Amino acid sequence: MFFQHSPQLWAQHPTLVAGVLYAEGVAGNPGADLPLAELVGMARRRLDGTTEAALPEIQAWRRTFARMGLAPTRYRCAAESLLRRLRTSGDLPRVHPLVDLGNAVSAAYAVPVGIFDVDRCGDGIEVRQARGDERYLTFGGVEEHPEPGEVIFADSAGRAHARRWTSRQSGWSAVRDDTRTVLVVVEAMHQAADRDVPAMLDALAAGLRHGWGVSAHTSVLTPSEPRFEA
Repeated sequence: MFFQHSPQLWAQHPTLVAGVLYAEGVAGNPGADLPLAELVGMARRRLDGTTEAALPEIQAWRRTFARMGLAPTRYRCAAESLLRRLRTSGDLPRVHPLVDLGNAVSAAYAVPVGIFDVDRCGDGIEVRQARGDERYLTFGGVEEHPEPGEVIFADSAGRAHARRWTSRQSGWSAVRDDTRTVLVVVEAMHQAADRDVPAMLDALAAGLRHGWGVSAHTSVLTPSEPRFEA
């Protein structure tokens, strides 16, 4: 299993800081309570007296989306969508314990987190620009084709596991009840990303260790070392 960004993306987005976590043995419900309340509390304090759009982490992603020709109020990164939901409804949605942990860490740090079922990702994933012939599966079971040039998470079989960078995950590799092994991807663009991304990986690893009793492998990727292998 590998994960990497294309050289073109590193060249076009030099402020990108990417972190990867790989963990096995996470099937079933956690054996201990996850620190969701603590993490959501951090997110609420971030939003105290402001909105998600004003946070530097979100502004950095908005600038990135604008450079790609995506309207930032139409296509929000996953972290912005979560924080908006938290601000307007008062809490985060509960989906699956693994996803809930990832969402809580994402909201706490205002940085997108993607969680993928490794057994459904083929031999690995590359974040790259789409050709336009890749296949994307919606959660409703409908197949789509990403637009040429759109940033996707692609495997060697031509399946897109996320569209428009981290904002729209595919049904191909979404976490489900029988998920046993996960690949977690953290991507940030803001000035303090080289500090926050490792902290997020630590928080995710601690949650998995506490909840499922598993050890995780983590790595921060760079243009000179852009590939993770497990």
